[in-house]
Amino acid sequence: MSVKIRLARHGRKQHAYYHIVVANSRAPRDGRFIERIGSYNPNTNPATIDLDFDKALDWLFKGAQPTDTTRSILSHQGVMMKKHLLEGAKKGAFSEADAEVKFEAWMKEKSTKIQASKEKLTSSQVEEKKARFKAEAKVNEARLAEIAKRNAAAAAAKLPAPAPITAPVEEKEVVVEAVAEEEVVEAIAEPVAEEAAPETKVETAEENTEA
Repeated sequence: MSVKIRLARHGRKQHAYYHIVVANSRAPRDGRFIERIGSYNPNTNPATIDLDFDKALDWLFKGAQPTDTTRSILSHQGVMMKKHLLEGAKKGAFSEADAEVKFEAWMKEKSTKIQASKEKLTSSQVEEKKARFKAEAKVNEARLAEIAKRNAAAAAAKLPAPAPITAPVEEKEVVVEAVAEEEVVEAIAEPVAEEAAPETKVETAEENTEA
């Protein structure tokens, strides 16, 4: 029976995650498996890998063949490197202690590269966030300026029309002629001529008797 190390799909549409399983090569992709040795989530940045290192290495020595994707995952985690060094030690190229030292050095270098990659990714995300914030701030400023312009136009439309500007009226000097004091006194002293009242004839009682 040929055995493969492969991925079993889980999750919802467009948001899948995978189990790393050891299964019969003839079994369906998401069907029965012999053992689950890890998980792989590509939805995070960077991708999240949870792997049982010793079990994966043990299955490789038993002859399990990883698929292309799982081989990349195992290589990233150092499983393939450890297998290569142990095989070299079995062939007498170096001792197992030397293989362990080389593997530790390789893992240290690998972790340094991974950390640098994460920091670079984080800094790029921060810069992208700042750029997006500045763009949003500019849009908001333009929007506020447009609103202020509209409000000013509306306020100007409600104001009454200004009065027309006319030429200033020249003030003319009023000259009052002085009247002689004597003339004023004479005018006051002079009596007002009364109209003669019409004479009325009063008949006495005697005249009426004679008549």
